[in-house]
Amino acid sequence: MTVSTSASLPRPNETIPVAEPGTGSTGLPAGYTPEDAERYVPEEHGGLRSDFARDRARVLHSSGWRRLAAKTQVLSPTAGIDFARNRLTHSLEVAQIGRELAVSLGLAQDVVDTACLAHDLGHPPFGHNGERALNEWAADAGGFEGNAQTLRVLTRLEPKRFSPEGQSIGLNLTRATLDASCKYPWSLGEAPAGSGKFGYFADDEPVFAWLRADAPPRTKCAEAQAMDLADDVAYSVHDFEDAVVSEYIDPEILTSRSGHDSLITAVSEWANGSFTADELGAAYDRIAETPTWLTRWDGSRRHQAQLKNFTSDMIGRFARAAIHDTLETADGAPLARYGAGIVVPREVRAEIAVLKGIVAAFVMESGRRQPTYRRQRDLLGELMDTIWANGDRELEPAFAADYRAAGDEAGARRAVVDQVASLTDQSAIAWHQRLCVVPLV
Repeated sequence: MTVSTSASLPRPNETIPVAEPGTGSTGLPAGYTPEDAERYVPEEHGGLRSDFARDRARVLHSSGWRRLAAKTQVLSPTAGIDFARNRLTHSLEVAQIGRELAVSLGLAQDVVDTACLAHDLGHPPFGHNGERALNEWAADAGGFEGNAQTLRVLTRLEPKRFSPEGQSIGLNLTRATLDASCKYPWSLGEAPAGSGKFGYFADDEPVFAWLRADAPPRTKCAEAQAMDLADDVAYSVHDFEDAVVSEYIDPEILTSRSGHDSLITAVSEWANGSFTADELGAAYDRIAETPTWLTRWDGSRRHQAQLKNFTSDMIGRFARAAIHDTLETADGAPLARYGAGIVVPREVRAEIAVLKGIVAAFVMESGRRQPTYRRQRDLLGELMDTIWANGDRELEPAFAADYRAAGDEAGARRAVVDQVASLTDQSAIAWHQRLCVVPLV
């Protein structure tokens, strides 16, 4: 994604031009070709739904998408906090932001919407903490990455379509939708140094090569950039909201100047050199100047409303700035697929980083949470060790078949990882209780 260094951001009520998507001669949205609507295995359909709309329906009706309701966003659904977001509600909010970005930027709405809905399908139990546990356990078998697992779910694991040879091909989505769902279009071996982020596992390379046909290497399509931005925006503001409501973050502490320097230092460490401390400090000050910024929290309806309006203000602020700079830079050129990139002002990037960093400092990096995180990782590690020791006997039938069909140990380990990654937080705990905990009597 291109980052602007523009010093001026659009004002809150500034009118921003909107691209006109229109419809091309092919019946597809303007800027899209029949190749974009191709599927890995061709299908014939009747009815009036477009291929892109059909993609969206397939994700919404998938079992993997429903399971997101019981997977961690920041706080586990097992924690008993009713208001906290889970992966499914997060994905819905990302999709709402993404769809509005698509409308303003002249992108295919269903493509962006579907990519947003699907972007977390590969996440395991316990969120990024669970991702870390699976990656460590599978270190000798290609590792684990939630975004690469998303591609695997969409193209292999979610049961919907089969090849003529009898191989599962997942939901068999269109090329444009699959490409839009790919945050990191490169392999583990091609990942930036120190990143660990990648888009596909070795045995998923054929479908990755197909969906990336004629795409510029290591470049995200505009729809994937819109999805990525929508995810960043939703993640930053809504996780901040949840952390305030659950009282992990005290607005009075945030507002106190006495702890300002240490807070910026913590955020800077989390940002890992992406921005200078001065940039982050200035970004924090701009956010704190927002009229809806909370200076204290008592849980009252008035404070709840103020917090909700703050998140709305931030979403609008970030989206307007990106839309403005993107359309100005494109200068009338269509953005669809690889027509142009989405431009996010550096100041906005810094503000998003500040909100994410505050949540990381007060929740994810908090000493209060570390025992829980360690236990979650231990639970998943013990569960995978136990399943592995039992061969295919404890795997669900679909994953047991993958285990037996594996040509080597790495392939068999991948089947175990696929099984555990598919579990919800609750089912991972239940599996561990059933398989790993020795009864007292």
